[in-house]
Amino acid sequence: MKKLTALVATLLSLIVVFPIFYSISASFFTYADFTSIPARLLPSVPNLENYQRAFSESNLEQFLANSLVTASLGTVLRMAVSILAAYTFSFFTFKGRDALFVLIVATMLLPSDALLLANYSTIRSLRLTDTYLGIISTTLLAPTHIFMLRQYFKTVSSEYREAAVIEGCGDLRFLTTLLIPISKAVVITLAIHSFSTIFNDYLWPLLVTNKESMRTVQVGLTMLGFSENLDYGPQFAAITLLITPILIAFVAMHKPIQSSVSTRFAGR
Repeated sequence: MKKLTALVATLLSLIVVFPIFYSISASFFTYADFTSIPARLLPSVPNLENYQRAFSESNLEQFLANSLVTASLGTVLRMAVSILAAYTFSFFTFKGRDALFVLIVATMLLPSDALLLANYSTIRSLRLTDTYLGIISTTLLAPTHIFMLRQYFKTVSSEYREAAVIEGCGDLRFLTTLLIPISKAVVITLAIHSFSTIFNDYLWPLLVTNKESMRTVQVGLTMLGFSENLDYGPQFAAITLLITPILIAFVAMHKPIQSSVSTRFAGR
């Protein structure tokens, strides 16, 4: 069973990794490599021409910068809102608390596409189109994040907070110095998820941006029209640049998440 499990895990890993590998490899292809028969997995002569064309024939550096700014700012604000909301629902008692929590969680059942028109009308009336705040505004409330953080915070004994209050520790200090470090695994995981979700969003940035200078990389990628003549190289180069920040974030945070989870379950 152990060998079978390892084999299945390896096959699933290859299925997940293969598109990433092919995107990186194809970003170095020449036009002949894309039209060769049989199809190639590796470039015949690796070169950086596709990356040069992706930047020279589009405003790709501006698109990447916009995506990084919106993803970073959106992640920070979303996590701040989620952590504060989860802390309130976990440690405070007030009238209507449970009903409000159920209402927020119930919004997860609403399809995001059903809210596009109302959200766009609101953002336009506030004159936030073609702004970073307009792009990230609809991502600030994350019911899933609030739910997961609240469930995790509930595993922390309320006696910790009571002891902190007795010692003169305020809620903000208790949250930042004790609760968040204890919950580091789930906080980091949700932060990475938020970053990748906002970074990869396509439809909403397309709706609220009219200026090319405010386009995100997902929208800008569709403006690379090289695929019409089977010249996919610049598109794969742009895709490689697009997935790079996500891979860097995952590699950078993998060990802290693993260490925090193992420490948590070890009871330390």
